[in-house]
Amino acid sequence: MDDINLPLLDAAADAVDLVVLTPDGVPVWRAAAGPAVEEWLDFAGFKAEAGQHLPVPSAVAGRDLVVAVAAPETPGAEGDPWDFAFLPFALPPRPYRLAADPVLPASMAARLALGWAIGGYRFRRYKSGSDREAARLVWPDGVDRAQVERTARAVWWGRDLINTPAEDLGPTALEAAALALAARYGATAEVTRGDDLLSANYPLIHAVGRASDEAPRLVDIRWGPAEAPPVAILGKGVCFDTGGLDLKPAGGMLTMKKDMGGAAAALALAAMVMDAGLQVRLRVLVPMVENAVAGNAMRPLDVIRSRRGLTVEIGNTDAEGRLILADALTAASEDRPRLVVDFATLTGAQRVALGFELPGLFANDDRLAERLVAAGRRTGDPLWRLPLWQPYRRMLQSTVADIANVSESAYAGAITAALFMERFVGDGIAWAHIDHAGWTLADRPGRPKGGEAQGLRAVFEVLAQDYPAA
Repeated sequence: MDDINLPLLDAAADAVDLVVLTPDGVPVWRAAAGPAVEEWLDFAGFKAEAGQHLPVPSAVAGRDLVVAVAAPETPGAEGDPWDFAFLPFALPPRPYRLAADPVLPASMAARLALGWAIGGYRFRRYKSGSDREAARLVWPDGVDRAQVERTARAVWWGRDLINTPAEDLGPTALEAAALALAARYGATAEVTRGDDLLSANYPLIHAVGRASDEAPRLVDIRWGPAEAPPVAILGKGVCFDTGGLDLKPAGGMLTMKKDMGGAAAALALAAMVMDAGLQVRLRVLVPMVENAVAGNAMRPLDVIRSRRGLTVEIGNTDAEGRLILADALTAASEDRPRLVVDFATLTGAQRVALGFELPGLFANDDRLAERLVAAGRRTGDPLWRLPLWQPYRRMLQSTVADIANVSESAYAGAITAALFMERFVGDGIAWAHIDHAGWTLADRPGRPKGGEAQGLRAVFEVLAQDYPAA
């Protein structure tokens, strides 16, 4: 995270003024700017629509400036940054500063800064030669810089982790990233690897990852005072998913470097929590594996006893994420936390139902679900609740084990996966499960094609409300 260079500046003497308007404010500003500016706007076909922007040269306005139009603020969406996220690469790579007139509300200035910071992201690790730099913004006055920086850095880092190919980000490298995060914030970290997973009673994590040349492992990070309320964050860390012996076709395997997107989101959220100093006793559990094919690979119809003691029949080796999270959920529950949140690129069924842009949220607590959905609307980090429909538990019945890891039905796959995981959450513990794609299929403003850290800003907002920094 230390090498992340956000496109924001303390000051720049040559900064170009950026005039930010809402559609309703454009006519008033046009009239005040004078006939030459109005003529320029008309000549350029400038419209008072959100997402429009136009440079205005000094020969026309008396000084160089850029006019940009953003949607007006609406109740419940005050932290949505996406109206501004296109600007860093839409504008020439110069410094810009928010114009003094008209005065922008503080909440919109914060959205501008966050949108600019996130919108400046590009994944350049493997690109040779120079790349177009993002335009830079001078920090607007009155913005909570620390919150903007921690949020943008978390998003950048989460995206970087997902975008990195499995050749360079297998379980060993992902472990190193997690340990570096722990060291950065003075957290303690314990790693259980390889056959030690069996002696430590994490048999499902071991079974999923044992066929890889890189040993499976569980990273367990703890941070915060012992007397603080306990909260657990979990993430699915399948660094590459071949599908195991139930091998994926080539098209289904193509983007499976992103199957550790849950781990990326969990670690990025943990970074935000620790950086903000939230008053929690945080535990971060990330099982890290490669679901590979070898002679010792987990087989269909194997029966494996989980950490909780439930026996699991393996109906499909490609339903591996729920298995590693099952052991992690059991371990998290042993501390009786007030809240457990897990992130996982878990099911294609969720993508079929909601697409890549809208993660599915499952929760065993209605109030928690309502708050997370509302936080997603406010932050522009949306979640959509799907039901933990208990009658479908029958679809996970096994004739030889306590539970099957998949249903024989082709339907309700996201629900049955969540129901499987629910069996490993301790009684009376509030739990939220976010089934997300971790990927953007096509470029959108501020969201280039590739890895995406979904859900962490919504969850952080709820955590910050409940456990604010001292």
